[in-house]
Amino acid sequence: EALPVFEAHLALSRRREEWTHKEEEILDAQDSVADCLCDLGRHDEALVLKRTIYAGFMALLGVSHERTIHSGCNLALSLNLSTLFEEARTLVCDQLLPAARHTLGPNHHMTLGLNQNLVVALASDPKCTRDDLLEAETIMQDVVKRRRRVFGPSHPDTLKCERVLFGVRCARRSAFQIVRSA
Repeated sequence: EALPVFEAHLALSRRREEWTHKEEEILDAQDSVADCLCDLGRHDEALVLKRTIYAGFMALLGVSHERTIHSGCNLALSLNLSTLFEEARTLVCDQLLPAARHTLGPNHHMTLGLNQNLVVALASDPKCTRDDLLEAETIMQDVVKRRRRVFGPSHPDTLKCERVLFGVRCARRSAFQIVRSA
């Protein structure tokens, strides 16, 4: 039910010429449509929009702006949901994490979220190696430590990160057992 509302808002955003931040308004409206498409399980359609949104913020605000980093984080999440793990890993490592660390700092929730997206890209890829899983575990240990310190041990994001860390450890142990038994 929400998708037609967001699409109407997007159409209105494109027509309203008196808005001073028209480009940002259009990107925000597109983001709402993309989020709705994700919620409906239409990840391929959402991914197309997420790419457009990220490119728009890059052109409008530059790579180091918080809104660009945020839209890049959303794009990385969509890439992971679409099982485009290598592309997600490249985006996060080459563009987003350096900008986030420099602009926002290592303890910012978005920087931590980007690290978590990287872990998902590393650990979920069917072609991942034991080294990828070890790297994912190391990154996630750091994320959990920072989340506990910054947000507290009972914060929902901290608890979610602990579950991700547990999953990565299980995957790494399974990979190790497969190698030992071969």
